[in-house]
Amino acid sequence: QVQLVESGGGLVQAGGSLRLSCAASGRAFSGFAVGWFRQAPGEERGFVAAVSRGGTNSDYADSVKGRFTISRDNARNTVYLQMNSLKSEDTAVYYCAADLRASFVSLRTVEIDYWGQGTQVTVSS
Repeated sequence: QVQLVESGGGLVQAGGSLRLSCAASGRAFSGFAVGWFRQAPGEERGFVAAVSRGGTNSDYADSVKGRFTISRDNARNTVYLQMNSLKSEDTAVYYCAADLRASFVSLRTVEIDYWGQGTQVTVSS
């Protein structure tokens, strides 16, 4: 079992920045591909970013490329999402995800093993 707890969400003006964190407990964190997804009101949950087990490779949704950066610290069992140049369309609940079998490339398509409870990000225009 893995427990994922997100933090760092909040209200920010358009053009601002936020840094989300996801702390993991339970099984060895370095064995999981991890990533972030988001769900806006009335929409399905969608992929945002993923990072490889060693933290050297990453994958992003086209809508956030160049603005968001995902990273992980396996020593601290934590994954981060640095969000810059935020737009109103980034408003959503952001979820941390971890999967034992997926790669950082396939995380966007597989059925995820573990989810966090979500953290709200609201960008005001």
